[in-house]
Amino acid sequence: PPERRGATALPHPSRTLHRTRIVHLLRSILFALVLTVITVPYAFFATLIFWLPPMTRHRLITSWVPIMMWVIRHVLGIRYRVIGAENIPAGPAVVLSKHQSAWETIALQVIFPPLCYVLKRELLRVPFFGWALGRIPGIAIDRSAGKDALTQVVEQGRERLKEGLWVVVFPEGTRVAPGATLRYKPGGAILAKRAGVPVVPVAHNAGEFWRRNAFIKHPGEIVVSIGPVIDVKGAKATDVNEQAEAWIEGEMRRLFPHLYREEAGMPPAAGDAAAEDEGN
Repeated sequence: PPERRGATALPHPSRTLHRTRIVHLLRSILFALVLTVITVPYAFFATLIFWLPPMTRHRLITSWVPIMMWVIRHVLGIRYRVIGAENIPAGPAVVLSKHQSAWETIALQVIFPPLCYVLKRELLRVPFFGWALGRIPGIAIDRSAGKDALTQVVEQGRERLKEGLWVVVFPEGTRVAPGATLRYKPGGAILAKRAGVPVVPVAHNAGEFWRRNAFIKHPGEIVVSIGPVIDVKGAKATDVNEQAEAWIEGEMRRLFPHLYREEAGMPPAAGDAAAEDEGN
């Protein structure tokens, strides 16, 4: 039948998707420009304050973080919500977190007390970003060193904890795609055990909106879930690591079951495939 006069035609779904992709691309380009404009001066500033005490440098350089979180929220449209904030202990701890994107390396710094990361030494050679990173107290390891890398984590980690910093470890060792799981390495649990501090497990879905190595980011709400503290007293490091893995992976499946459809024998959702295609 002919369309009624005056009726408004609905846009074709493919046109709507195309416009959405363009908007996401433009927002991501703007974010990259703002990131560069803000980070470069901070990097030079970081090189000039080398003479200050470590914790003072940490406080000054990480003032970059809330600025970037504001940019992420208002330019990229990525919000976040925290579940389980009441589980954050009063004293220093080792955080064992899921690792899916660069987002959590920024955001965990505003969610938890002052902290540092276990990171690969090569990152310190990245222009501007690496220069600033090298001026912040952290734990830079040589991943090719094998067992010596674990020694570096424990020795440097205990020093950072004594200074009052929390230590964040990504036990899977690298960024993993949403819905994927790698072997949980015990380094973080061993550090917590030898330093006598608790472990705090963290699950999140940042990779749904900020995929690994993807230039285009997607707006949405990231959920960060902080689990109950795992006490290391009287427990083996392997048991602590297994407890953290069990909680994180269980929480991931509870909060984000759509990421594990294939694991449950179900086909991936159409939206997941579209997002994957757009992110590449």
